[in-house]
Amino acid sequence: MRVSRIQAEQNRQTVIDVASRLFREHGFDGIGLKDLMKGAGLTQGAFYKQFASKEDLAAQASKRAMDSAADRWAAATTANPGDPLGAVAAFYLSMDHREERMDGCPVAALGSDAARQGTDVKASFEAGIREHLEIIGRMIAATDGEPNSKAMAILSTMVGALMISRVVNDPHLAQAFLDSATERVRDAVTA
Repeated sequence: MRVSRIQAEQNRQTVIDVASRLFREHGFDGIGLKDLMKGAGLTQGAFYKQFASKEDLAAQASKRAMDSAADRWAAATTANPGDPLGAVAAFYLSMDHREERMDGCPVAALGSDAARQGTDVKASFEAGIREHLEIIGRMIAATDGEPNSKAMAILSTMVGALMISRVVNDPHLAQAFLDSATERVRDAVTA
């Protein structure tokens, strides 16, 4: 049975959405095309009509994941315009976010995997990271004339703390990493 162009595009978007979540949960190499397509409710044969390769899908799914993360940051800042950085840090450096492996930060979930991928995947991450730096830069611009350096330190601290909190088994130690990073983020803005 032939699929309409509209349905084919909807299927393609579904595959990108599902891959975005499953890659964050399993890693780029931790899940095969068969399971990705099954997660999207499609056959593996449909994959080759939609994407040039698994790397093509990984690049598009990475962009989708980074866009989703930026949307979450925007929602947090909108909810607390008086302290946008505090709002982002509060949700990002939380135990709830720590547990959101499929929907959480793609840099914390896939950063080391992305470093071993091709240029298209890295480009998706780089664009998203640059957007995060711009967002942080705008948040701290009023407090300092050189937000870029501080934005880099803040983003690195947040991503590193979240990643380490996910690596340890002890929930108290995980919380301590998140709390320490929250304090360092506050300190970076006032320094």
